[in-house]
Amino acid sequence: MKKSEGAAPAENVNETLLQEAAEKTLYEALKTLGAEAEKCHSAADFTGELKTLAALRAPVDAFFDEVLVNAEDAQLRANRLALLAALHRAMNRVAELSRLAAA
Repeated sequence: MKKSEGAAPAENVNETLLQEAAEKTLYEALKTLGAEAEKCHSAADFTGELKTLAALRAPVDAFFDEVLVNAEDAQLRANRLALLAALHRAMNRVAELSRLAAA
């Protein structure tokens, strides 16, 4: 994930700042599937964790198709970056994605 200009993203997503349907959908899917993936991770079921997180593909695709991450409003931008950071943390817990891309 590249660093963007300006303030660092908030550590947690502020639900009240979610505006677009696609970002709300991604946030809800990440909360639900993230909890499910966490259970798999705790049980060392890494295949199950990957399969669970793979279900985020449609909400992630919709997010990038429909949401302007680098919004002019600094709060919206930081919140959207926080949402992406949460997604990144969830995905990197099971596999360091940067290493997969280099392989």
